[in-house]
Amino acid sequence: MRLRSAVRTSFQAVGLCTLVAACGPAAPAEVAPCPTGSPSASAAPTQTPTAAPSSSASAYAGHGAGSVSPELLAKYAPPRLPAEVSRRIQGFLDVRAPGAGILSPDGKQLFFTWTITGIRQIWRIDGPQKFPSQLTGGEDPTWVADITADGKTLIVQRDRKGEEYPGLYLLNPNGGALTVISHKEKVQTQFLFTTADSKWVYFRTNEKKADSYAIYRYNLESKATETVFEQDGIWAVADHVGTEKLLLIKEVGSNMEEYFEYNVAQKALTPLFGQGERENYQAAYSAKEGEILVLTPKLSEYRRLYSFSVKDKKFTAISPDIKHDVSDFSIDDAKTKVFYGTNENGYSRLHVLDAKTLKEVKLPKLPSGDHIVHARTTRDGSRSVIQIDPGNSPPQSYVITWKGDKVEKWHSPSAPEMDTSTFAKAELMYYPARDGTQIPMFVRSPRGCGSCPVLVMFHGGPEAQATPGFSPRGQIFVDAGFVLVEPNVRGSDGYGKTWLHADDAAKRLNIITDIEDAGKFVRKNWTVNGKVPKVGVLGGSYGGYSTLIAMTMFAGTYDAGSSVVGISNLYTFLMNTAPYRRILRISEYGDPEKEKDMLLKLSPTTYVDKVNAPLQIIQGATDPRVPVGEAVQFKEALDGKKIPAELIVFADEGHGAQKRENQVLQYGHMVRFFQEHLMGKK
Repeated sequence: MRLRSAVRTSFQAVGLCTLVAACGPAAPAEVAPCPTGSPSASAAPTQTPTAAPSSSASAYAGHGAGSVSPELLAKYAPPRLPAEVSRRIQGFLDVRAPGAGILSPDGKQLFFTWTITGIRQIWRIDGPQKFPSQLTGGEDPTWVADITADGKTLIVQRDRKGEEYPGLYLLNPNGGALTVISHKEKVQTQFLFTTADSKWVYFRTNEKKADSYAIYRYNLESKATETVFEQDGIWAVADHVGTEKLLLIKEVGSNMEEYFEYNVAQKALTPLFGQGERENYQAAYSAKEGEILVLTPKLSEYRRLYSFSVKDKKFTAISPDIKHDVSDFSIDDAKTKVFYGTNENGYSRLHVLDAKTLKEVKLPKLPSGDHIVHARTTRDGSRSVIQIDPGNSPPQSYVITWKGDKVEKWHSPSAPEMDTSTFAKAELMYYPARDGTQIPMFVRSPRGCGSCPVLVMFHGGPEAQATPGFSPRGQIFVDAGFVLVEPNVRGSDGYGKTWLHADDAAKRLNIITDIEDAGKFVRKNWTVNGKVPKVGVLGGSYGGYSTLIAMTMFAGTYDAGSSVVGISNLYTFLMNTAPYRRILRISEYGDPEKEKDMLLKLSPTTYVDKVNAPLQIIQGATDPRVPVGEAVQFKEALDGKKIPAELIVFADEGHGAQKRENQVLQYGHMVRFFQEHLMGKK
């Protein structure tokens, strides 16, 4: 059973991966040890709120394109770029690696996603290094979720305009029209699994209640849908034994899960672990009856892989006790091998165990890379897809045939008119917070850079992590003449649970200064021949919030800032974000009913009159996570103070630009903005 993040509600906007999540290209980025120094909190900011929004109600209501007028969308539509700027951005976006992919049951075909058309679509390749065939098209992002055991049907997901309300479809592996299982307005329909008899497709939706997910199954023969499990809560299936027994997840907060076993025939729900703990768990059935594989940080500072006895309720450690997180794991359907990844200083390493003995299985010789991750194993356990990111060239997929330890590269990336060997490779460095805590950061620098201006880019999440690896989008800024710095401030994943939870709710007041300290460090320590570098700040989603905080609460630290889909007011954000997200975000940011004053103290709108440097705001109108109203209200607040700022709103995008033409505009305007304000270029 492959534990996929697609099942979870943290639906990733692919077009903004570099800015929103700063995730590694091959796997979720939960990688690196706790740096030296104490992760204890530093002093809270001393600024006094001066312009808090009304305490009675939010300044706007709802989310999505319907929450703003056509006139506003026209007013803030992205301007055209000069042809030479657009052409250069196009070149970097042409550097595209295919997704890792899913093998057909017989191992003769690989189905994968690729953005070579300008939007994520599904492709098929009929053998190693064969010419690929495009199976889906159009303007909506589409990706393959699974293939049935008989190899006759692909299970496909498709989103519209970045709304994050994906639908579920069927597709013949040879191509043709999609057959819809379910795709409804304002409803998330997410794939769970297909059964070994190729009869059922299991999925979940929040159709009946916007903040709850019920579990359904679709019969591929009769085309009928029936309810399997329905209770209030954010439910998903982690694993299953046939159709009789389901291992259920209930998400109760950010990185907080409870696990249950559900007997379908008896409709009996049995608690297993996590109930009332508000702890992080990932689990799947092991190869041994009565045992469950569990990944959790509950029993140590770092996530570790355990075996859980259902009878004795005891955890037995499987992975070694190391000062790194085990970031993810999976077990194949045949229960022959367990795959798990460790993230070591931001670098992904792969380990394989025999599922029955739990002894290490030696990997065949593979190319080296910043990230080596397991993508998918065939149902019979005979072949596995591995993706490798070398760090200085695009990621590549390899298929391991375990009998004979044969390794074959299946497809190749595209990099037209680009010498990717010249791309900057990320270097791990650290800067000190004001309490002495060492904050890790990845740095990419232009060749021959003496006193280049610096861009500090904060990742999204906030429970994400900036990682090394090949990054064409990061190279856009390096190529434009900037040193790109990506910090992992406290609250980032991958450094142990103390680091991860250091910013939960009111604790964020104590460590928000990590944002200011990054800029101060660059100014003080990267001065060349007495010349202090200009320093800009940028980021997407929570990174966009970090940017707005940097430009308001910590005004004067950065010389310019660009916020993409950033939160401007934590209170109005929580009141207007999609209901399914509000439940999970409250544990991270705070309860708007009980902690409103704290939320306002941490909101950029509270300090809007402190802005004293150029600011750019970019937003998608259909965004269900960070409503477009967050950007509009901040721009209007700046206008009210007669503080100039740019606002760009994409009418047909959600939580980050996914369409090729919009990505060109987004990155082009960011480069133009920073070159103008940090380099003096017009």
